[in-house]
Amino acid sequence: MTGLRERKKQQTYDALSEAAIALFLERGFDEVSVADIAAAADVSKPTLFKYFATKQDLVMHRIADHRHEAARLVQASPESPIDTLAAHFRNGLKDREPTTGLNDHPQVLAYYNLVFGTAALATRMREFMDDDERALAAVLGGDLQAELLAAQVLSTQRILGYRNWRALSGGQSATKRYPAALREAESAFQRIRPLG
Repeated sequence: MTGLRERKKQQTYDALSEAAIALFLERGFDEVSVADIAAAADVSKPTLFKYFATKQDLVMHRIADHRHEAARLVQASPESPIDTLAAHFRNGLKDREPTTGLNDHPQVLAYYNLVFGTAALATRMREFMDDDERALAAVLGGDLQAELLAAQVLSTQRILGYRNWRALSGGQSATKRYPAALREAESAFQRIRPLG
């Protein structure tokens, strides 16, 4: 069970991140300074930097709970890695999990528009994904075959999620997009085969 100190620390992380994202959505990432964020959150700049090293990290915090998710899922499942991650992605589509790109809630769309429309954030997102790929490769054995399989699976998820986000950003509803998203996911995961 999480202690009071840890809960308070997590609440501070969440509050700082939410204050920053609200400002970024209102004014644009590049137009908001660290001083603006600190003032909006009613903290000093040193306090802000104690929690987040960069402005980009304030945005990535919203998806931090998904860090190394693929590695954790594969490690905990008796099924094959591909089957495990394909099932998880399909369930995410059904549940409109934002990481699948199939969530048309205005705040979710605004968040991803911010991330993909800001060069510094898109770069940070790519670093986040590369770190996930390394973690998955380690769980798969850490050799060349593991690295290649991790790259295939996570690239597949990224491309599927991006296609869904683009469709929703273009005005399609998540409900209307769902059948095509599911078909694409099933087809894409079927094409992944471990090398060896």
